[in-house]
Amino acid sequence: MKEGALVVTAPFPQRSRAIVAEELEGVAEAVYLADVAEEGRASLLSRAAVLLSYDTAVELRPAEFPLLENLRLIQFTSAGIDWVPLRGLPPAVAVASNAGATAEPMAEHVLALALAAAKRLFVEHANLKAGEFNQFTRNRMLRGGTCGILGFGGVGKEAARLLAAFGMRILAINRSGESHEESLSQKGGWVGTLARLDELLDSSDLLLVSLALTPATLGVIGARQLARMKEDAILVNVSRGEIIDEKALYEHLLAHPKFTACIDAWWVEPVRHRRFEMTYPFLDLANVIASPHNSAGGGVWRETSLRRALANCRRVLTGQKPLHLLPPEERMM
Repeated sequence: MKEGALVVTAPFPQRSRAIVAEELEGVAEAVYLADVAEEGRASLLSRAAVLLSYDTAVELRPAEFPLLENLRLIQFTSAGIDWVPLRGLPPAVAVASNAGATAEPMAEHVLALALAAAKRLFVEHANLKAGEFNQFTRNRMLRGGTCGILGFGGVGKEAARLLAAFGMRILAINRSGESHEESLSQKGGWVGTLARLDELLDSSDLLLVSLALTPATLGVIGARQLARMKEDAILVNVSRGEIIDEKALYEHLLAHPKFTACIDAWWVEPVRHRRFEMTYPFLDLANVIASPHNSAGGGVWRETSLRRALANCRRVLTGQKPLHLLPPEERMM
């Protein structure tokens, strides 16, 4: 292997390997850890420039972590990597998520959930099954309302474009409090930092939670924050369950039947926790719309997502600064 190569630790099928070769053509060689004999692993890892991984805790061994100190980047294929144990990795090595890689399918999912809630689709489906034909029960329009977006990265921006096209005013929160997205310029939209969270909650008819889970965002939406929201607000969470206090949300839904929670991201999920579990019976509530964290498209977007991770690898291999870096203090595990 030449110095400066990319090492793929994830178990990639042939189609994915073909994409890697296509995206790195003329830039670097890709070597697959699964193809290397046991005695060659240490040499390979110590000479790599970039690692492309899904879960380093599974694909590497703890004794191999010190071999990674000279890496220029560990690039993960997943957008959210809070579930990957990163604290054992050399702290000086740059770690990047694949943030925004599945923004387009996730934004469509957000729109589907928001419309289902606003139009009472599941509620009236159940009513029809019970023999009730509520033709003149009022539903709602997104047009003219305000959407607050907590986490204005790739998913938040893509969702904002769709929701702005429906005629919604967009308010957003990100780390910098700055953005030049056109969707914010309509009808007095703005972007701010978490310091403006209360203002965003007060104003939102629809609240989209799409920010990364970090020590700073863990439990950022609790009972006090929910109490600020409108009686009939719609909350859509496609990020991580732990950003919202589970007990507080359940109790708020019980006390406010006009409030709707669209939950795609759960507190205990199979990929991150090896099981699905609910502490409270959310699925028994009529004001809950649920999906199994499949907003990223269930694989339909996988090739595009991989190409976006490789684009960040290519940046590093050609001497550019990588995007979507995760500082050591934001590593959850």
